[in-house]
Amino acid sequence: MSQPKIIVLDDDPTGSQTVHSCLLLTRWDVETLRLGLADDSPIFFVLTNTRALTGLQADAIVRGVCQNLKEAIALEGIEDFLVVSRSDSTLRGHYPIETDAIAAELGSFDAHFLTPAFFEGGRFTRDSIHYLVVNGVPTPVHETEFARDSVFAYSYSYLPDYVEEKTQGRIPADRVERFVLEDVRWGVQDRLLKLHDNQCVVVDAETQADMNQFAADVLAVAAQGKRFLFRSAASLLTALANLPPQPIAPEDMAAYTRNGKPGAVIVGSHVRKTTEQLEGLLEAAGTVGVEVDVSHLLNDSVDQRNALLDSILEQVRSIHKEGKTPVIFTSRQELAFTDTQTRLNFGVAVSSLLMDIVRGLPDEIGFLISKGGITSNDVLSSGLALTSARLLGQILPGVSVVRTPDDHSQFPNLPVVLFPGNVGDRSSLAAAYLRLAVGS
Repeated sequence: MSQPKIIVLDDDPTGSQTVHSCLLLTRWDVETLRLGLADDSPIFFVLTNTRALTGLQADAIVRGVCQNLKEAIALEGIEDFLVVSRSDSTLRGHYPIETDAIAAELGSFDAHFLTPAFFEGGRFTRDSIHYLVVNGVPTPVHETEFARDSVFAYSYSYLPDYVEEKTQGRIPADRVERFVLEDVRWGVQDRLLKLHDNQCVVVDAETQADMNQFAADVLAVAAQGKRFLFRSAASLLTALANLPPQPIAPEDMAAYTRNGKPGAVIVGSHVRKTTEQLEGLLEAAGTVGVEVDVSHLLNDSVDQRNALLDSILEQVRSIHKEGKTPVIFTSRQELAFTDTQTRLNFGVAVSSLLMDIVRGLPDEIGFLISKGGITSNDVLSSGLALTSARLLGQILPGVSVVRTPDDHSQFPNLPVVLFPGNVGDRSSLAAAYLRLAVGS
């Protein structure tokens, strides 16, 4: 059985957090997509950043990617492929907008699967209920802060009910096919063969072995001609790609730090876990905090915004000159917005400021850590202006490291940590920093 090419449309750049040695593409013109299709790795990622956009914008982006994919696939002569709409393991994102757009453009799928398990982050699915482990306690995700997201709020952890809610009743809960743990562990090939007309299926998985079993069945049935689409978190990708261990161990990644120099950290995520991790990081030796009061972006003029930028960069350069690592973080207070569009526009303004900070960092920094999924996407595509990057592997479970190319105009061969907002415990951000901070 040949290995199909796994094409991942990732709504932020953290879905590669369980694989390695593959390409992350920040552009999706036909020629760039051909790079991913022709690459030796069985998997590649297209970083769409749609979680930071409105539903209409997400629909347009995904359709554009798929239209170019059709052309690139034909030019490369690819016959066997699987498409994954990778999104958040806490169920935030533009579902079903993105899977609907993929189906409309690439068409005639027999089923689409919801597989939100991400074991490294403590997310698993049992009896079709999706859980997040909080302080050691499995908690239905609708009881967590993620379900109250100002853009992607939801009311249910029972995935058939989640589907009905998100599709506004178009797919009723009782029409959602359920693969529970017993099914997955006994094997579901017979049931997979019977799926048709883009049937919605939710899949249990408590361990990576469960997901590996499901993926093996999917690959076997796909080889017989069935076409499947996935709305998934990262753990399914591990199973589908079936890669060997990463070449460089996580604890050895200081070897990538450039010239033993201090680095820089950019923190954009606002979830409570990030705030706790930020506090832990600022307790680590060699770090100095630089707060960016983003409330100024609500009403300040362009001149005031640029003065804020100059002040921050002056602090950053001074800290770096002292041989320390500046930790640039957005202010933590919650801000109120009149509507979703205003909130999204504010997010764009914050990101624009942060990316100007990235471009203004000292050229000789040894490493860069980006905290938050949307922030990390913007760092790669805008701050560093990369078309593609090679994934090195994980520095911590669920936390990836990429490296800029050796011909990058400002930061050649710079290791960049892509740290999701909702991964790890209080000490994890500090742990990633300490693994790159040479001599710490």
